[in-house]
Amino acid sequence: MFDPTKPIVTLTEAATGHVHRLMARADNDVIGLRVGVKTAGCSGMQYDVQFATEQKPFEDKIEQDGVTLFIDPTAVMFLIGSQMDWQEDKFSAKFVFSNPNEIARCGCGESFSVSTPS
Repeated sequence: MFDPTKPIVTLTEAATGHVHRLMARADNDVIGLRVGVKTAGCSGMQYDVQFATEQKPFEDKIEQDGVTLFIDPTAVMFLIGSQMDWQEDKFSAKFVFSNPNEIARCGCGESFSVSTPS
């Protein structure tokens, strides 16, 4: 069940560290990251992370450990309770989401689907 006292998305220490590094290299007008979802991939949805230069109407603003996230209002119901992590290995480096709303993820891990209310 949704707890309104908790942020929609939380970040791991690795994610906050990487966002700080990104922000240090970003243009001066960047104020945080925008997190959303878009229709794509074989499972239907993909996470979308972009630089944000302003807070758009109706976006939730989350601040954690000096990092500012803006949550796209159309993505809130898909992201509630998620944790954003930064993972690197020999072959890739990317933000990875642990999302309790996911019911399936494609084989390559790039897209996901959620259950829809009946």
